[in-house]
Amino acid sequence: MRNLAGAPERRWSILSRRRASRRTSATSRIDRPEAVLRVRFMAVSFPPTPGAPYGLVSKRCPHRLYAGRASAPARLRRMNADRPEVLFVCVHNSGRSQMAAALLDRAGAGRLTVRSAGSEPAESLNPAVVEALAEIGLDVSREYPKPLTGDAVRAADVVITMGCGDACPVYPGKRYEDWELEDPAGKDPDTVRRIRDEIAGRVDALAAELVER
Repeated sequence: MRNLAGAPERRWSILSRRRASRRTSATSRIDRPEAVLRVRFMAVSFPPTPGAPYGLVSKRCPHRLYAGRASAPARLRRMNADRPEVLFVCVHNSGRSQMAAALLDRAGAGRLTVRSAGSEPAESLNPAVVEALAEIGLDVSREYPKPLTGDAVRAADVVITMGCGDACPVYPGKRYEDWELEDPAGKDPDTVRRIRDEIAGRVDALAAELVER
């Protein structure tokens, strides 16, 4: 190590040269293409795409950001292969699909992922439906109608439609069923109970099939 003892002017000159050398070295490293690429990728931020899984950023391969995003659903599906996802769809998501979702969620006992949606969601659930489910111990008072989206359909393994016609998008690799059920909207309590029990019978059969597969 060089001896810095001596006149103050000499010590200051040596320290100044060392600091200048360090700044030059740092600048030359940043100017290298691989260093610039590394800095750029450290500043990458993910676009806020609702419902889309975030991918991993590669410092050297920008295309891997998008490849990671595209393959994330496949990875999640492999992780949840033992827990099928079912989507119930009706027009307003205020009656039939809500009853089916609540009933299947109970029948699945945590072994199924259950969702519901509507092609034209209402503002709130049908009070008669809420009451009919409460009679059998299911509380859906905090539920609300949700819009049908392509992401919800893509995430599901089984899609059950209930009178929503062609509003539900069709994707390959999905199981689609259409259940013909009376709409409980505007019906008396006894009719709503009958619709509930008919849905319960179908749901029990579906749960037994999906849980045992």
